[in-house]
This record gives sequence, structure tokens and C-alpha cells, in this order.
Amino acid sequence: MQNERLDRQVDFCREIDKEKFIKRETYVTGATRMENDAEHAWHAALMAIILKEYASEEIDILKVVTMLLIHDIVEIDAGDAYAYDEAAQATQGEREKRAADRIFGILPEDQAREMKEMWEEFEARETAESKFAHTLDNFQPVMLNAATDGRRWIERDVKLEKILKRNEITAEGSKRLWDYSLENFIKPNVEKGRIRK
Repeated sequence: MQNERLDRQVDFCREIDKEKFIKRETYVTGATRMENDAEHAWHAALMAIILKEYASEEIDILKVVTMLLIHDIVEIDAGDAYAYDEAAQATQGEREKRAADRIFGILPEDQAREMKEMWEEFEARETAESKFAHTLDNFQPVMLNAATDGRRWIERDVKLEKILKRNEITAEGSKRLWDYSLENFIKPNVEKGRIRK
């Protein structure tokens, strides 16, 4: 009985290893392969620590980092829906809610509740922390797309209007990072024809 809590925590730790197998639609720098969800979460979390001074509001950085580390765990069950695939995006929310119940439910009740509430806060995009976390979640793939000469934007024929729509809330968490992304990642790729208008 004494090990029940630890057993559940270890079960969760083993389960989330599966996030490493969820492929994303973003190439790693060098464009040699696609990143996976765990790499994306790690990268965005570390970027949040480095770029925290650009948050639009005062933030609890540990909360932001935690949100970024757990935000895609649900994709173990729900899969990754490509940002510009409207059909996949339409059903993603419901799949992710079911996944959150199952995956976070592996943990002891108090931690399950804490992690699920943190994930729900991220999804709601209402707090300073969730807004900044979303900024980094959006900034990171745009940065990598630009670093790979727009390779995935070209392959998927992604139009400027879709990128702008996807990023319409990015400035809420950090106007400075959104402006930087627009000026240094998006506009140059439009000018080079890698993103079509």
C-alpha cells in the first residue's frame, strides 16, 4: 500500500515517454528530420526561460515552463494535428480532452487534478502564463520553419493568411516576440516566395 502513490507516479513517467514517438510537422534546424512532441515541448520550455523578459505581463515562469512541458502530452492518444489542417483541428479538442482524462488520471488524485488544471489553463488562454506559453508554442515552429528556408511551408503550400490566422493571439503573450517573428521569420519568407500570399 505504501508504494501505491509512487507506483502511479512511475506509471505516469513511463507513459509520457510515448510523447517522444509523436511526430510533428516541423523540421528540426538543418531540415534533416521532423521534430517530435517531446523535443518541441523541451525547446519551447527552455525558450520561455530565455525569453521571459519579453512577456506582456508579469508571469510565474515555473508555471509557464510546466504548461509547455505538459501541453502536448495529450497527443500521446490524440495525435498531433497539423496547425494548418482545418479538418484535423476540428476534432482535436474533443480527442485531447479524453486523452487528458486518461493520461493525467494515471497520477495520484492530487497530482492528476493539478496537471489537468494546468493543461486546461493552457488551453483556455486567459492567464498571463497561458498567453505567454502560447506565444512560445507558436513562435518556436515559425522560427524553425524560417531556419529551414521555409521547407515545410513550401511542401504544404501554406499561405500567409493561414500563418497570420494561426498567430492572431501570439501578440497577447508577447507583442515583442510576435513583431520579431513577423519581421524576421515571416516577411522574409514571403519576399522569397516560400510563403505564398
